[in-house]
Amino acid sequence: MKHDLPAFKLSVPDPVRTSVIFSSPHSGRYYPSDFKQNTALDLLRLRSSEDAFVDDFMRLAPDLGACSIAATYPRAYLDLNRAKDELDPGIIDGLRHRGSGSRVAAGLGVIPRVVSGGRAILRGKISVEEAQNRLDDIWEPWHGRIASLMEDVHAIFGEAILVDLHSMPSEAIEAFGLRRPEIVIGDRYGSSASERIVEGIEAAFAETGLSVSRNAPFAGAYIAKTYGQPNLGRHAVQIEINRALYMDEARIERRADFPEFQALMDGVLTRIADIGRPRQSGSLAAE
Repeated sequence: MKHDLPAFKLSVPDPVRTSVIFSSPHSGRYYPSDFKQNTALDLLRLRSSEDAFVDDFMRLAPDLGACSIAATYPRAYLDLNRAKDELDPGIIDGLRHRGSGSRVAAGLGVIPRVVSGGRAILRGKISVEEAQNRLDDIWEPWHGRIASLMEDVHAIFGEAILVDLHSMPSEAIEAFGLRRPEIVIGDRYGSSASERIVEGIEAAFAETGLSVSRNAPFAGAYIAKTYGQPNLGRHAVQIEINRALYMDEARIERRADFPEFQALMDGVLTRIADIGRPRQSGSLAAE
């Protein structure tokens, strides 16, 4: 099928004033009509894997002089935080080679078979051709743009910091008991970003009074692993935000006090953008 919309929404300010790039790979909410016709789920259950409204938290990025990129298509359709070879024959008909790893086995490959709770997404399977179309039209443009943004920003500042914003269901952290974190910062146990940057991000959240943990239960997946090369001045940090802080998880609706949390996040992202501000900065033409 031909995809109607671009893979992402992009904002590149002129000039770029920070080496921080904000991204939201799982907040896409455009569900193609044929996909909705073939799903075994109602829209509410289908959206349960969505990082709903997380892209709203990047609203100040242009004013901060930071690049930002947000997915258009939802995670249930294609997961941008997976390698393109994490393919599952359980959802792709005629696939010759199964992708390796526990995520694929669990139905959470690049083209997911299930959403939260292990609910099957489709009634049947898609063809290899359809799977390739999704990769060509969505995965490739997204990751191509992330890579070019990292290179462009690195060329200006001598470093690039990808801050990848996600949300986590409150039930995912129930095992932590009374000390359950509200924010989880993932740096793949120190391998995807420098300690200086991670400490700065942690402080930006902690100073608001939010409880913060590192790498538990989420340390970062494909995006952090791929783009985090701190020895080359390229850093990637995954941030998970407890959905209960700002939304009704059952209805996937903003809470009445969403504006207050939005304002809190404005302040946090302002602090994070400051981490990437050198004394002298160049510029990157707007697009």
